[in-house]
Order: sequence, then C-alpha cells, then structure tokens
Amino acid sequence: MRIATWNVNSLRSRIARVEAFLQRHEIDVLAVQETKAREDQLPLMGLQSLGYDVAAAGYNQWNGVAIISRVGLDDVQIGFEGMPGWGDPAGAEARAIGAVAGGVQIWSLYVPNGRKVDDPHYHYKLDWLARLRDASTGWLDRPTALVGDWNIAPRDEDVFDIAAFAKDTHVTPPERAAFQAFLDEGYADLARPYTPGPDVYTYWDYYRQRFERNRGMRIDFLLGSPSLQARVTGAFVDRDERAGTGASDHAPVVVDVADD
Repeated sequence: MRIATWNVNSLRSRIARVEAFLQRHEIDVLAVQETKAREDQLPLMGLQSLGYDVAAAGYNQWNGVAIISRVGLDDVQIGFEGMPGWGDPAGAEARAIGAVAGGVQIWSLYVPNGRKVDDPHYHYKLDWLARLRDASTGWLDRPTALVGDWNIAPRDEDVFDIAAFAKDTHVTPPERAAFQAFLDEGYADLARPYTPGPDVYTYWDYYRQRFERNRGMRIDFLLGSPSLQARVTGAFVDRDERAGTGASDHAPVVVDVADD
C-alpha cells in the first residue's frame, strides 16, 4: 500500500494537481491538510470517478483536513479525544481526522503553527501536541500512521539555516521535545531512513525563490506504530509537486507499506 501526506494549501485551488498526483504515483491513501473549505464545498466528483472515497473535516476557509482512499474508509473520526480548541471561548478547529484504510489507522493532522514564541497560539500548539500524544499512546498496539504537517523541524538539518530560525517557532526546544515524545512512546519517522538529510525538505516558502534555492524546511512527517514500521519498504519526497505555476508551498511525502 502506498500512503502519502500533502499540505495542499487549498484543495479547491489544486484539485487537478491532486488528481494527477494520485494517478501518477498510484497512491492508495492520501492524507491532506489545509483543504480550506467545508466538505460540501470540496470538488470531489473527479476523485470519486477515479475510485477514491473521501472523508473530510472543515468549517471555513482556514485549516481543514481530509483522507482520500481507494482501499476503503472505515471508522471515520473527526478530532481525537481531548483535542483542544482555539480562541476565547475555545472553538473547534478542523485539524485532525482519522480513519481505517486498508487495515491501517491513519490520522491526517494539521498541527497548529504557533505563530511566534510566547504567542497564545504557541502555547495552544504545545497543548495540542500533548493531547495528541496522550490519545495516540492507545493506538500503538495496531498499525497506525500519524501523518501530516507537524509544523516542527525536529533536527537542525531539517532547516536550511538553523541560525536564521534561532528565534522562531518550529525549532524551539519545547516543540522539538513534543515531537520527540511521540518517538519515545514507540512511533518512528517512516520516511527518514529513505530520505536522509541534509538538504531534504518538504516545505519552501514562496518568498524570495526559496524553492529554487532549496532554502526549505522538513516539517511534514509520517510517524508509524511498531507494527507499521516493520512493513515499510521505501519512501520519497515528490519535489516536482512544489515546482511550477500554482504549486502548494509543501511537497508530498510518500511511503510504501508491504501487505500484512
């Protein structure tokens, strides 16, 4: 089975690219982030005609997550137990959707950005990750994939210049510790053994030709439970999807998983 994650930065704007990507790489399950639309606004007919089912969660033009699968979608869950909301009063955000696809429990996750250190959104991000960790410990005994835009670069090699990010979010010790906590619990980065750094990224800002200069960040990950880790046979980052007119600022990450 071929599993991918991709922050598409508006599914409505990039549906043609998504459909072509699914066909070109024969993707079985695609976890999508930043759909930026309610489910009833999404252009799903083309995906359905290709044989894909879609589960989506979205409330407005912000955030939004989805799972696109041609190997079934069962036990769909919008949000995980204990997932915090944002705002005052706190409101639900579309940042997590889970489903069983091809026998694997897959979560499409869009971790809060954090904005800047000590911003209320930064503390929300850390709380969100802690709540996800608490929930995900109960999924380690089955094939589980926590995939998406984590908005964390866990190692110095995951940014083009660590000095340039020294005072920014995504690389602070608390964020990196939050990411490491998932690894300590038993999850593993499924793609890194096949896409080692340095200079391997999944996100490049539109600003100042950062993609063309490969000044990026690795912030999109597929973390797998032990039983899933043992089945991984390969992985790659599709940099071509970041190129060209109308591209998202993220590239898809793809992982191949052998049948159980």
